[in-house]
Amino acid sequence: MTNIAICGACGHMGRVIADIIAGRDDCTVTAGIDKITQQYADFPIVDAPDKLPAKPDVIIDFSHPSTLDGLLGYCLDNGVPLVIATTGYSEEQITQIKKAAESIPVFFTFNMSLGINLLAELAKKAASVLEGQFDIEILEKHHNQKLDAPSGTAIMLADAINDTLNEKCSYVYDRHSVRAKRSKTEIGMHSVRGGTIVGEHEIIFAGRDEVITLKHEAHSKSVFAVGSVNAAIFLSRKPAGLYAMNDMLAEV
Repeated sequence: MTNIAICGACGHMGRVIADIIAGRDDCTVTAGIDKITQQYADFPIVDAPDKLPAKPDVIIDFSHPSTLDGLLGYCLDNGVPLVIATTGYSEEQITQIKKAAESIPVFFTFNMSLGINLLAELAKKAASVLEGQFDIEILEKHHNQKLDAPSGTAIMLADAINDTLNEKCSYVYDRHSVRAKRSKTEIGMHSVRGGTIVGEHEIIFAGRDEVITLKHEAHSKSVFAVGSVNAAIFLSRKPAGLYAMNDMLAEV
């Protein structure tokens, strides 16, 4: 049995994770962490990691980048594995995460969906085959409450493509400010925010007289919650290191 603490427990995703864990027999929620300490289930909720009543086997974080320092501090001090599913981190914070992974197990990905990670693999294959002949554009859509743009997932997809192309590409977020033709080494990134869109990511490979489109749609946030719980079970038995979805999928 894996004992899990949820950071961001009172948020929408925290509640979905708690509900999913309640239906499993291989893990349980022992506590929640949230600045709003509204208890809605049979586990306590505290406003800071150092107030947890007992050391969990692993923490799942679906909160906000501002909680990172306290969360990493607690996990490093107590040797607790950490699944990071929050997005919107700065480059400095990502460096912090990678540094922490030298001492504790850390699962860090911009998207917990199995489908999105498959999309990234397909995009890498397409980029290697189509290199130099097709322009690449990424379109992402999310609900009107999302704060960061482009999404962490869009950046993850662009990074996967760019890595395949030996870091030749530059990312362009705003075309209207420059009147110029696009270069062959650009990856255009476009964000849409509206309504209750859970998450859509589309990669467009536009060539001469033909267009190839790879697309993923999330119809419920539960796909990310399921992925994070699976990641927590996976991480709880791992040594220190930085892990991602491809590491977990390699064991399936």
